[in-house]
Amino acid sequence: MYTKRLLVNRPGVTVTAMGDSALGPPDRAPVRDVTDDEIDRFRARGWARLPGLVGAGYVADLRDRALDRLGERRERFRNGFVDEAFGQDRDIARHDEAFAALALSPPLARNVRRLLTGVDAVRLQVTNLLVKEPAAAGGHGATVFHQDFPWMPMDRSSMLTVWLALGDVPADMGGLRFYEGSHRYGPLGRSFVREDDDALSQHPWLETLELSAPFDLAAGDATVHHSLVVHGAPANRRDLPRLSFTATYFDAAALYTGAPYGQTDGLGLTVNEPFEHPRFPVVAS
Repeated sequence: MYTKRLLVNRPGVTVTAMGDSALGPPDRAPVRDVTDDEIDRFRARGWARLPGLVGAGYVADLRDRALDRLGERRERFRNGFVDEAFGQDRDIARHDEAFAALALSPPLARNVRRLLTGVDAVRLQVTNLLVKEPAAAGGHGATVFHQDFPWMPMDRSSMLTVWLALGDVPADMGGLRFYEGSHRYGPLGRSFVREDDDALSQHPWLETLELSAPFDLAAGDATVHHSLVVHGAPANRRDLPRLSFTATYFDAAALYTGAPYGQTDGLGLTVNEPFEHPRFPVVAS
């Protein structure tokens, strides 16, 4: 059964409802610094693997919270093309203090700022609790190859997603794959809009690029990927769900374009102005 843990204070972490008011100092999420080699790999390939990014004890608590949350919400996930590939509990950091503390961790924001080129500060765009159920049990299928940015109402693509394994993720559990260097080719169009609209169907030349080899992740390992890198994942061939947490960040100087997008529609944002709204906090780094 889901145990309610919302808006609970712990020493050093004071959390209120994200998006409605400020959050207190999220200084207890144990996040290591990225290395110069990891930064170089990210910029060259559009993604990087970050072993042991978040401390194991903290991740174990996140996994317990995720299982509680999913136990309550699992049947609410199936309503579109995306949800055929994985389930998502969107904006999880607005509902749970531990996920909020990680998403607003200054070391994590500092890592993001260092990975992106020419970015002085970052805003948190969205957090997600993701689940990919085993395919053999009638669960989720493959995640088609796609880019993240073509959906976005930002005027620049300086954006990345941190993808954190909440438990061990062997490659055949539906681990992510990336087309190396595909972020250099700009926006390639939307996927998950209609049948057979994945990036490979639209752009067969992508297969001339190197596809990253399958790899295993341990709990607490992460990947980071640029919003323009083409990525996807096979179906989960194990008998347990694949659990992960994602946090997406973007250049705090980005301007709102006014393009329709569910997360920003109706917020009163001003076209050609920064995203000055509590939903998109600048994260101290």
